[in-house]
Amino acid sequence: MALHSETQILAKIKKAKRGALFFISDFATFGKPDAIRQALHHLVKSGKIDRISAGIFVRPQKDDIIGKVMPDIEDIAKAIARRDKARIVPTGDYALNRLGLSTQVPMNIVYLTDGTARKIKIGNYTIVFKTVAPKNVAAIGEISRLAIQALKTIGKENITKEEVWHIQTVLQNEKLTHLEYDIRLAPAWIQEIMKEVLKNLKK
Repeated sequence: MALHSETQILAKIKKAKRGALFFISDFATFGKPDAIRQALHHLVKSGKIDRISAGIFVRPQKDDIIGKVMPDIEDIAKAIARRDKARIVPTGDYALNRLGLSTQVPMNIVYLTDGTARKIKIGNYTIVFKTVAPKNVAAIGEISRLAIQALKTIGKENITKEEVWHIQTVLQNEKLTHLEYDIRLAPAWIQEIMKEVLKNLKK
């Protein structure tokens, strides 16, 4: 049974593009849970797929020079959110890094979520999903929601003119409709920073 499950699992994985992430639940129709786990274990051992973390697998992309190219933290977090049908927003030092305000990638990468709170170990990093009220993950713009979280992390009293300028410059690339929507979700002092961008985009 395990061998049959293994053949089915590998066939499904090969149909997806390299770099796509898979969870044990993706193969639930291919056999009993123990058979699925055993099949995945064999596929990892044979080098056909890689285990990213407990219950998360990938058929890595390959580069002629550097070899295996594994999914980045953001791809993994988004895949988990899709599986859980949850919304997530990067926060803290990771939001600063994503916006180019910090070169350091934190070891604990924190996402706000309206889904289940959990910690997932990925190599040397830990992805932390912190459950919050739905309104805190309601922002829809990829850039504007990062900006809001980065500004909250820095704080009104600590923000520098250079940081404001940098964030406003990056926000120029946000979709106008997304920016207009997300401004309403931000604290008043952050709204003022974002409104300057909105003015420029509407000129």
